[in-house]
Amino acid sequence: MNSKFLRTIGAGLSVAVILTSCDGLGKMLKKQKDIKYIVSPNPIEMHGDSIQFSVNGKFNPKLFAKKVTLTLTPVVKGNGGEKALKPIVLVGEKATGSGQKIGYSTGGTFNYTSEKFAYEPYMRNAKVEVRAVGTVKKKEKKFDPVELADATMVTSLLVRNDEKGIMGKDAFVKTVPVNQTTHIYYTINASNVRPAEMKSEEMKAVNDFISKNLSSPWYEFKGIGVSAYASPDGETDKNEHLAQDRAKTGSAAVMSEFTKNKNKEITFGKTKEQYAVGTTKEDWEGFKSLMEASTMADKDLILRVLTMYSDPEQRRKEIKNLSKTYVELAEKVLPKLRRSEITINVDKKSRTDEQITKLMTSNPDSLSIEELLYGANLTTDINTKVQVYTSAEKQYPADWRSANNLGVALLLQNKVSEAGAAFKRASAINASQAEVNNNLGIIEAKNGNRVAAMELYKKAGGAPETKYNMGILDVRNGKYSDAVGEFGDYKGHNKALAQLLAGTPGAVKETIDASNEKEMGYSYYLKAVAAARVGNNADVLSNLKTAIEKDGALKAYAKDDVEFVKLRADAGFTGMVN
Repeated sequence: MNSKFLRTIGAGLSVAVILTSCDGLGKMLKKQKDIKYIVSPNPIEMHGDSIQFSVNGKFNPKLFAKKVTLTLTPVVKGNGGEKALKPIVLVGEKATGSGQKIGYSTGGTFNYTSEKFAYEPYMRNAKVEVRAVGTVKKKEKKFDPVELADATMVTSLLVRNDEKGIMGKDAFVKTVPVNQTTHIYYTINASNVRPAEMKSEEMKAVNDFISKNLSSPWYEFKGIGVSAYASPDGETDKNEHLAQDRAKTGSAAVMSEFTKNKNKEITFGKTKEQYAVGTTKEDWEGFKSLMEASTMADKDLILRVLTMYSDPEQRRKEIKNLSKTYVELAEKVLPKLRRSEITINVDKKSRTDEQITKLMTSNPDSLSIEELLYGANLTTDINTKVQVYTSAEKQYPADWRSANNLGVALLLQNKVSEAGAAFKRASAINASQAEVNNNLGIIEAKNGNRVAAMELYKKAGGAPETKYNMGILDVRNGKYSDAVGEFGDYKGHNKALAQLLAGTPGAVKETIDASNEKEMGYSYYLKAVAAARVGNNADVLSNLKTAIEKDGALKAYAKDDVEFVKLRADAGFTGMVN
């Protein structure tokens, strides 16, 4: 090789060095470790199925070359995939092209917020790194990738999708009042019971009911009430005594009817202690009611007298001044007020729980809709519930409760499609029923239609079950404070999760420990996460140990959970999850 050729190569190398030095890109490349990045939050978090984070960067003075364009691309990189996000372009003070300028002598900062992007499973145990490319005109240099943050906190995925269905309530009652009422009417100023009064059609009907049912096991005769009245046309003192006398004679007349039954085993109605007696010395309220229902010419005038005057004597005086009207009152109204009202208090018994339980599967056609709905609540076997509600819907297709309750039972069997069909049948009968709309909302939520689910929950109203279901949606949607409010007084895993995600990890333990879910593996896991967020490593390990003992699947889950990223070098943690 001749000396001239060597001089030519040397000259070329010198020019290259001078050019690299002049454009400053090489110097930036050598000092790339001086570029500072801060990611917030770190680890990055998922909110409502999506992720967004910010990066703040800083260049020291005399680091960012004047002619350089630097393109920074954040990337979420995990085992099984990566996601490159929108880049940010930074330019030196003499560089061409658009971008945020960074001074050479002063240095500078930049702020970057990523677009919202969908969470994917590989992002759960991943890293956020930045990949930088520097250019000067046509020259390009790749910087070393720099890890910026851990990814991704997905603790909201721990929400329990245990939406609460609402059954239509039965109106079944153990006993139904079937009280029997009759009257004994008296002549003016008299208290003796006329024989004809004990043979009235009303009295015959009551006596017939008594004779048929007094010995029946389906009826319970509880007592007798006697309310005696005097009409308001006489003197007050006399009326008081008159009402008392009518109570006595009325009670005696009824008792005499019962004592005609010579069966000594039947004692109902035969002793005074079974009679509750009350008197009204002047039945002005009864008088007012009869006047309101009458067609008398001076009806309004008489009612006005009752309104204007409260003194009985003044009332009587004003009414008697209406001479023609008073004659009509004496003939048509006042006789109806001179009476004893006798009420036989009777309850009709319903079938026993044992009878209903047997019949609802063996002979459901023999039961009423109320008995079927009530009977379904007597069993804890979900298959039996489905059978009974199916029978109820077949027998009573116009009652929305049958299809609705069948849907709730099918949900408990995790038959979402069949449950949804049942709820639609219930809605076709009564589309405004709160229970049905709540349950249709559950179906939409389980099918991933969150907007439709929330609309149905809002339509359903404010039942505690509906509020709870709304809380689950709020957690899924990243509205954690709203979820805490919706869960209300409910104590358990989901509320504790919402409190944790809303920034109050200190409330988690109290909420869980006050619930009937406190012994679940996931509840202990949640307490471990809460302890990690406040840096209580001892509680992390204690709760995590119990969680894994109760649910072995949590061992692998914890290993990749960035909630515990600060413990990955801890021997106690690694020994537990590896």
